[in-house]
Amino acid sequence: MEQTIHLTVNGKKHELQVMPHSTLLDVLRDQLGLTSVRRSCGEGACGACTILLNNEPVNSCLVLAVSVSGDEVLTSEGLLSGEEVHPLMQSFVDNHGFQCGYCTSGILMTSYSIINENKSLDNAGVRKSMEGHMCRCTGYVNIVRSVQAAKKEKDAGNWW
Repeated sequence: MEQTIHLTVNGKKHELQVMPHSTLLDVLRDQLGLTSVRRSCGEGACGACTILLNNEPVNSCLVLAVSVSGDEVLTSEGLLSGEEVHPLMQSFVDNHGFQCGYCTSGILMTSYSIINENKSLDNAGVRKSMEGHMCRCTGYVNIVRSVQAAKKEKDAGNWW
């Protein structure tokens, strides 16, 4: 039997009917059409489905939607302002922080979180924060460079 949940996703409030076994990933992709949230391993091992739940990065494939009613979700679609990309996204473009792009949205969300939390952003700090994300294309060098460049943009006041 479906249950009613309330979520704020990318700043918009939603009332949704979900099955008790539906994951947050299922709801975001299938009910709200947010395709940046990738369906991949289904076990929380790859990080492709990472979103921010109440400002914390989580694997949405491991979260039951009914358990987060009333919470706030941010996906990479929420980093857009109309057709304008967020400075973090631009940093990934400018620094070649992605190749195929499959893992990028999850990595963007973790990057957004660590930059906003002012966590250590030296090479080791960024790499440690990216544990749980699998990227088979880049070797992470350009991901680290992208995160560090985005942090400089934030520090310079070029962040929204």
